[in-house]
Amino acid sequence: MRICSLLPSATEIAYAVGAGDSIVGVSHECDFPADAATKPSLLRSRVDPVAAPAEIDRQVTEIIRRGESIYAVDAELLRSLSPDLILTQDLCHVCAASPDDLATALTRFDSQPEVLSLTPRSLLEVWDNVRTVGQATGHEREGDALAAGLARRVAAIAEKTATLSTRPRVLCLEWLDPYYVGGHWIPEMVSKAGGEDVLGRFREPSFRVSAEQILDSRADMIVIMPCGYNLARATAECSVNALPYGAEILPANRNHQIYAVDANAYFSRPGPRLADGVALLAHLLHPDLFPFAPANSFAPV
Repeated sequence: MRICSLLPSATEIAYAVGAGDSIVGVSHECDFPADAATKPSLLRSRVDPVAAPAEIDRQVTEIIRRGESIYAVDAELLRSLSPDLILTQDLCHVCAASPDDLATALTRFDSQPEVLSLTPRSLLEVWDNVRTVGQATGHEREGDALAAGLARRVAAIAEKTATLSTRPRVLCLEWLDPYYVGGHWIPEMVSKAGGEDVLGRFREPSFRVSAEQILDSRADMIVIMPCGYNLARATAECSVNALPYGAEILPANRNHQIYAVDANAYFSRPGPRLADGVALLAHLLHPDLFPFAPANSFAPV
């Protein structure tokens, strides 16, 4: 089987279930595991990835306003790779090529490959995606075992936090200029880790919030997880794009509970490492119960 993955989380899942050797093409953001970055890149971003957050937001908003896709598919390269299976998604057009762009690229094919679109909005649906990719790639047993193991890891954390008398109020910022809060599986991750997401909406997309909403959140902890950023870039952005004026009133600021995290690894991409993300949040929220966190996964701000 020959597989092209247009989504970093799908690429990660495919490798995790044992189908990595079958991947012949990836997106420009597929960088985990490291071998994925050696594959031909099928997408080109129409947004400047190194621009300041406000400029990235402006470019994305303008492209979407025009009804265009943020990513261009290299249709000729895709055709030349002759994939049997294409992994993509229809959850967020800021994260991957749009279905219309892919459909246009596929018009060049003599024989149409199978297209598997992943659209998870919760942890359970992410684990289901692991099973689905396992089935589609001929690794059903591995996919089932991995999904079950991920579910057990998160359930064990949730069981320990279920009876806690105190659940800190958590603000998860997915973008800093302008401010966005994380959605979909992020509030669920916070809940299972023993916190309360004060602004995010479970199973709904991330959305823009005002400085006033942040100041009114009374957040005990702020987790800065810019979508598409690793820890180094998230930390760098924290030094440039500060919290709103007046944020010193927040308990999170007074108690030094503001952290930058590796969003790419543990929060933004709906793949196996979301289980590590729950473990990371549990450590930050309740270090007495969960003394360990993934290495190099967070930094105090």
